[in-house]
Amino acid sequence: MRVIRATAAGGPDVLELTELPDPQPGPDELLVQVAAAGVNFMDIYRRAGVYRTTYPVVLGAEGAGTVAAVGADVTEFAVGDRVAWASAPASYAELVVVPERSALAVPAGVDDQVAAALPLQGLTAHYLVTSTFPVEAGQDVLVHAGAGGVGLLLTQLAAARGARVITTVGSAEKEALSRAAGAADVIRYTELGDLTTELPALVRDLTGGRGVQTVFDGVGKDTFDASLASLARRGGLVLFGGSSGQVPPVDPQRLNAGGSLFLTRPTLGDFTATRDELTWRADELFEAVAAGALDVRVGATFALADTADAHRALESRVTTGKVLLLP
Repeated sequence: MRVIRATAAGGPDVLELTELPDPQPGPDELLVQVAAAGVNFMDIYRRAGVYRTTYPVVLGAEGAGTVAAVGADVTEFAVGDRVAWASAPASYAELVVVPERSALAVPAGVDDQVAAALPLQGLTAHYLVTSTFPVEAGQDVLVHAGAGGVGLLLTQLAAARGARVITTVGSAEKEALSRAAGAADVIRYTELGDLTTELPALVRDLTGGRGVQTVFDGVGKDTFDASLASLARRGGLVLFGGSSGQVPPVDPQRLNAGGSLFLTRPTLGDFTATRDELTWRADELFEAVAAGALDVRVGATFALADTADAHRALESRVTTGKVLLLP
C-alpha cells in the first residue's frame, strides 16, 4: 500500500510517498480501505517535532472508508460497512487499521468526504459547546478562526444552542462563510492594528461593555492575550489549539486581575474517554448532518502524493473548512 511518512522532524519537504506492506487487523481491529483522510494541525505538530515522535513515521489519525477485513473479536462491524474515525494512527495511507473502540458508523446520506471531515473537528466542537464551558441561550461567545474547520462547526453548534456568536476571520471570503454558519458579528483581525488592545475593545463595544462569557481559541500565541482581555467577569477561555504557536507560561494572577477568569486547555481524548461518550457525540453530529441541520465544509482536497502541499495550505491559514487527502 502507499503511505505518506515524515522521514525526520522538519517542514513539508520531509514528507515522502512510499510503499509499505499491507497491514493486518488484530483481534479487536478493523482493516479499512481509506476513502479520505483528514489533515489536521496535530499532524503538522508531529511532522515538525512539536509532538515527540520516532521517525520515520506515517502521519494522520482521521479518516473514513469501507471495512475490508475484521479481527476475530469484532462484534459491531462487518466487511463492507462504512466507518469513520478520529484516532487511528497512520491514516495517511490507502489502508489503515482502526481499533473497533474508535470506529464510528457512518449513516446513509453522509458521503465519504463529509464522513472523513467530521470526526476530529466535529467531536472537538461538540465537546467544547456541551461539556467544557457549556454554551447556553443568551450568552455571548467569541470564536477565533471562525471560517476554519472547527470554527464553522463550533459557530453552528453554539448558535443552535441560542448563543450570540462573534467570530474573527482574516478575509472577506472567510467573513461570508462565518456569517453563513450563524455568526452574528464578524471581526476581520487583518484590519486591526494592535490585536491585543483593539480586538477586546471591539468585542466590548459589541457586548455593551461586558465582554463575552466564553472565548474558544484554537489559534494560541497570537490571540491569547486578546482572548483574556475580551472576557466578561467570571468568563472562561478555552485554549484548544495553537495554530499560530504555543502560548508561553501564564501567571495565574492574570486570571484574578481579569475578573476571576477561568482558563482550560482541554483535549479530545478526555472528552471521548469511553465508548459510550464517543458514540453519543458522534451520533448527534452525524444525525445533524443527515438531517441538514449541520453543514460540513470540505474546503480543499489533495491527492496522497501532494500531502506536502496540503500541509503548506493548512499552515498558511488560507484554507477554509476541512482539508482532505484522497488516496
